[in-house]
Amino acid sequence: MSNTITATNFNFPNQTAKYTGKVREVYTINDDLLVMIATDRLSAFDVVMPKGIPFKGQILNQIATKMMKATEHLVPNWLIATPDPNVAIGHNCEPFKVEMVIRGYLSGHAAREYKAGKRMLCGVPMPEGMIENDKFPSPIITPATKAEMGEHDEDISREDILAKGIVSEEDYIQLEKYTRLLFEEGTKIAKERGLILVDTKYEFGKTKDGKIVLIDEIHTPDSSRYFYADTYEDLQAKQEPQKQLSKEFVRQWLIGNGFQGKEGQEVPFMSDEYITTVSDRYIELYENITGDTFEKADVSNILSRIEENVVSFLGHRS
Repeated sequence: MSNTITATNFNFPNQTAKYTGKVREVYTINDDLLVMIATDRLSAFDVVMPKGIPFKGQILNQIATKMMKATEHLVPNWLIATPDPNVAIGHNCEPFKVEMVIRGYLSGHAAREYKAGKRMLCGVPMPEGMIENDKFPSPIITPATKAEMGEHDEDISREDILAKGIVSEEDYIQLEKYTRLLFEEGTKIAKERGLILVDTKYEFGKTKDGKIVLIDEIHTPDSSRYFYADTYEDLQAKQEPQKQLSKEFVRQWLIGNGFQGKEGQEVPFMSDEYITTVSDRYIELYENITGDTFEKADVSNILSRIEENVVSFLGHRS
């Protein structure tokens, strides 16, 4: 698994800062541009797994790019160019310190909370009598605070966000509006592919001139959950688990092996064979979500390839 990117240490022309997230590494150029590299790191339960997943970064970057282009008529975004399969370059924005999570169905974290007896999530009521994966009467927004690496994102209500001054009311209203617009469009795109967009998260930032734009990834299997539409009703009627497109299959494998990111728990060993199956699932996700055949990039010298493509792009812009 040596042909994966698990860390980068570039020094691009006019580089002024570097930030390492759970999956992405972001380089700031002239305090003006951001070079965002999607690594092959895999994060689950806010923990980065010890091995990279071949082609995962390319898959996430290319889905996010495609989805940004498909929604830019509704919501402005940060993206300028993608000079490499693993790289997106865009405007340097000041990120909002909340993730806008929107849920159309009672799944994942919401279902776990519901099973524990909670009927409020982030200050939003959830109806009685639901079973896991039921559709909400209308999508609910359940924000989370943005955690530093190694920390857990925390649920937070709209009221707390405003009371703590994390986001101004005027900006928050815009974030909610954009979140609903994107989810609606993502739902339409998914439907065309025979999928259901179950839930997702969006991140936003402000450009230097104060414009709110979508940043980071959008509608990828890391940030979103999808069900297959053709089997949804039947499985729900039988109260059987939904067939889904997301990294939930990794979470379930980890849970089955005694790991949920809790203190004292160790990440179970992932064999090369298991890593290959995860990579194959990500390729399947890509092809189902986009409708395109996945074309593997040349990974014989992945870091040199990225460096050459980014330096070339920056040279043409200067």
